[in-house]
Amino acid sequence: MNAVTTPTLLVVPGLRDHVEDHWQTHLARKVPGARSVPPLEHDKLSCAARVEALDRALAQIDGPVLIVAHSAGVMITVHWARRFRRPIAGALLAAPADLETPMPAGYPTRDDLEAHGWLPIPREKLPFPSIVAGSTNDPLAGLARVEALASVWGSRFENVGAVGHLNPAAGYGEWPEAEALIGELV
Repeated sequence: MNAVTTPTLLVVPGLRDHVEDHWQTHLARKVPGARSVPPLEHDKLSCAARVEALDRALAQIDGPVLIVAHSAGVMITVHWARRFRRPIAGALLAAPADLETPMPAGYPTRDDLEAHGWLPIPREKLPFPSIVAGSTNDPLAGLARVEALASVWGSRFENVGAVGHLNPAAGYGEWPEAEALIGELV
């Protein structure tokens, strides 16, 4: 594969934005030319503002793009896909947060999420190939819910085992499996 056809990797972080020891941060440093959706200065809980930020980041990339989203970043991606149409080579959608069920303490409430445009979760088939990676013990989404979302999105579901929310708090800085899943999409 040459540089013209290799997709640019675009990282879409969750609500906590870029975390230094997160697997997405490590992956972005490792992959030449990788980009990330920048953190918002204002309206940090606004789904529409985050969707617009994703669209602006995509507009700055020439050629094919492969999205790598985590947690609420997955929801940003599916909301974006409902609203915009740009060619996307594929998407790795890791540990989607089930924003329709109550979140643990320290996360936005369902009412706050609804008021800021996150709900309902889009349930249309995605217009690009995708893999949803779900954990058997994610405190932010039950495995059955993640499998159901993968199905309605037309995504291949990958059970990645007991990895919690696949973040530094769950012991994941590096996550080598991400590269293998991205390889399947490329």
